[in-house]
Amino acid sequence: MAPLAVQVLLLCLPICSAYPLQGSVRQEPPNMDFAQRYLEKYYNLDKIEKQMFKRKDSSPVVKKIQEMQKFLGLEMTGKLDSNTMDVMLKPRCGVPDVGGFTTFPGSPKWRKTHLTYRVENYTPDLPRESVDAAIEKALKVWEAVTPLTFSRLSEGEADIMISFAAGEHGDFYPFDGPGQSLAHAYPPGPGFYGDVHFDEDEKWTLGSSGINFFLVAAHELGHALGLFHSDKKESLMYPVYNFSKSPAHFRLSQDDIDGIQSLYGPHPYSGVIVVPTSSVSPRTEIPTKCDPSLSFDAVSPLRGELLFFKDRYLWRLSHWNPEPEVHLISAFWPSLPSHLDAAYEANSKDRVFIFKGTQFWAVRGSEVQAGYPKSIHTLGFPLAVRKIDAAVSDKETKKTYFFVGDQYWRFDEKRWLMDKGFPRLIRDDFPGIEPQVDAVLQAFGFFYFFHGSSQFEFDPNAKMVTHTLKSNSWLLC
Repeated sequence: MAPLAVQVLLLCLPICSAYPLQGSVRQEPPNMDFAQRYLEKYYNLDKIEKQMFKRKDSSPVVKKIQEMQKFLGLEMTGKLDSNTMDVMLKPRCGVPDVGGFTTFPGSPKWRKTHLTYRVENYTPDLPRESVDAAIEKALKVWEAVTPLTFSRLSEGEADIMISFAAGEHGDFYPFDGPGQSLAHAYPPGPGFYGDVHFDEDEKWTLGSSGINFFLVAAHELGHALGLFHSDKKESLMYPVYNFSKSPAHFRLSQDDIDGIQSLYGPHPYSGVIVVPTSSVSPRTEIPTKCDPSLSFDAVSPLRGELLFFKDRYLWRLSHWNPEPEVHLISAFWPSLPSHLDAAYEANSKDRVFIFKGTQFWAVRGSEVQAGYPKSIHTLGFPLAVRKIDAAVSDKETKKTYFFVGDQYWRFDEKRWLMDKGFPRLIRDDFPGIEPQVDAVLQAFGFFYFFHGSSQFEFDPNAKMVTHTLKSNSWLLC
């Protein structure tokens, strides 16, 4: 099995579509739109590739079908045959299967061996004591093969918060009614990381009818402990839900054991020596928000919030939460890279454009838009420009300023063209601002230029620096 990490996609959204569980009636096969959505969601098929499935063998769709068949252990026909469609209809985790990674970047894991959990609410499908017993049993599955131990809290904040919810429930992954997403869980980390959410609209049971709560809980808790998906069908962490044996006699596969022990080691009394897999990389420490030397890679608004990017992380500052939240970038946009160069919000387009190297992406809310990444040179930059240092868009004028070295360009968002007469020297139009600029933010009628651990408040009307602040002053430091 593979230790999870935080790349995706965050977590496991087993998605269930009209698959005949025991005792249910099989529905009609899905149409091609369903298959298209499935490949887009789990295998990164570009949404603009609206191709029908009767294509030549080299088409992107056929390649994606073969990629899916290979991962799920099916015959690689490249066609949506009955065996392939049967597997696509089964309940499964919502984490994409593409990439071939055995861990998320950084292999996040808990930095302690005793963890707490709390059940925040319950489903009416099962007695409360049955839910508690199933969760306890699911945790013991992992406890039996690692040094980890668990204790339950009845109130307050626990490492692993467990809840039932329907529809929108406060994160970027709303549930979508019965027969679709079963549950999802976040990998280890602060805040909501490690939390587990179950879809209340599912029919939760302790047997083979409906959705077996113990099996899903054990899988999701595997994610909450740091495991990603396995391509081995016998593994608990295989993405497709399967009631293959009675939970009363459930045992982890060796693949699951290898994965969890690569993160935490064996149970202290097992006598097993574990050699971590080569795919497990050291965890990158979360930057300390009040570190006096903290600098940012990029800063951007997003729908009234402010995002401060650093390495693999971002701080999210919103009006309704006075305390900045730290998240992995991949928790919001799994396909984006880390260590970004620049970002800005085009408010009129409801898009945030994110830059790294010679490429840029467009995101809308939690979705990366189809057709990206694109080359920065499509914006009008000369080929000599290999990266953007910083960017900011003026809401009033709809002009975007790109800073590169000691120069800047001005871009017209309405015409989607670079203005003539650029580049110009930063010092000529922004006196007091020294290159190289790390990030720029527009707020309260000022531009805030970030350079290392300092930021400079610049009045564009007076054309002068009015205040010098610490870069992390926005984070209540």
